Amino acid sequence: MNANKNLVIVGAGHAGVEVAFSLRANGWEGNIWLVGDAAVIPHHLPPLSKAYLAGKSTPESLYLRTPDAYAAQNIQLLSGTQVTAINRNRRQVSLSDGQVLDYERLVLATGGRPRLLPVASGAAGKAANFRYLRTLEDAECIRQQLIPGNRLVVIGGGYVGLEVAATAIKANVQVTLLDTTDRVLARVTAPPVSAFYERLHRDAGVDIRTGMQVCGFEMSADQQKVTAVLCEDGTRLAADLIVAGIGLIPNCELASAAGLLVDNGIVVNEQMQTSDPVIMAIGDCARFHSQIYGRWVRIESVPNALEQARKVAAIVCGKPTRNETAPWFWSDQYEVGLKMVGLSEGYDRIIIRGSLEQPDFSVFYLQGDRVLAVDTVNRPVEFNLSKQIITDRLPVEPNLLDDESVPLKEIIATANTELNRA
Repeated sequence: MNANKNLVIVGAGHAGVEVAFSLRANGWEGNIWLVGDAAVIPHHLPPLSKAYLAGKSTPESLYLRTPDAYAAQNIQLLSGTQVTAINRNRRQVSLSDGQVLDYERLVLATGGRPRLLPVASGAAGKAANFRYLRTLEDAECIRQQLIPGNRLVVIGGGYVGLEVAATAIKANVQVTLLDTTDRVLARVTAPPVSAFYERLHRDAGVDIRTGMQVCGFEMSADQQKVTAVLCEDGTRLAADLIVAGIGLIPNCELASAAGLLVDNGIVVNEQMQTSDPVIMAIGDCARFHSQIYGRWVRIESVPNALEQARKVAAIVCGKPTRNETAPWFWSDQYEVGLKMVGLSEGYDRIIIRGSLEQPDFSVFYLQGDRVLAVDTVNRPVEFNLSKQIITDRLPVEPNLLDDESVPLKEIIATANTELNRA
């Protein structure tokens, strides 16, 4: 039925690889071209700031699929190749190696790139000891410089910055972490959760300094190495290594140049179609209208990328798809496992089950009687139940939620009963 059709996937990260293999699993018999700009076998990204940085994994252990799996599934993997242009009228993409590929369907899984630190636009940003962490090359460069006694300055108190700090301090590196806001994780968690993680890191030996704005760098005489980080309050931090993690920018330039609708991501409908119905977008670069939250969102999450990839593969092959599920995220720091589900923006109160004095608690973000998001620390059962609450948009009784003697499963049963009565 589709044996003579061409499908091109732009981007060979989690989303791109998953859609390629899911297409085969759903019965797509046509050609699949998977084009990735990295000159390496597609690999997992989350371990880069954790196991790989700690020297506990190898590049081969990070592969999303083994190298021979692509050939076995007749997937044409073009690594180290960029798509330079999309010709929508001819339904063709031009590649950096001069090839032109025809397509009946085009999937954009272009991901994102690190947000650059404005004050590092000169020599500092090109120095070997100044890095962002997004690629295997970045991780390898950082790993080689995590030498006991070296001084690391981490710029940015988000999840990546905290994970790098945790890995480095365990390698006996001196770590200072800077953030412009008044607390770490300020954009994604409530103040009590931020306080828990600040305490966790300080107890491990990380020097956390909030409300700090980096204004410049001192360079070595040959301009090849950063020797110190300068802050607006006059602080000077001598450094052997600097890692910046201040956010992600979606890669939308290719889509924009092709005339597709772009607004903080490539805009897609419920079927993941862009403003051109034969072109779809998934993963970190895609902005969609969430049925769960009733607003436009763009999710930077591996589980979301995989879910959207499977959805697109099913749609292309005419198979039924699952309804949207609550987005979730995770972060491992030291021996503490944090799993988060949902989006907390707009919450008006929090309810804490457990104690933040120990790494064993859940924080529920509510708007009225609706749970928007949940942060769980070492509570896998509550995490899984919370996914159900948010996905099904179950109204909960806050007083019951606030009473830890009432199991979360019982609260869900009560909410379902009330919904059925309505």
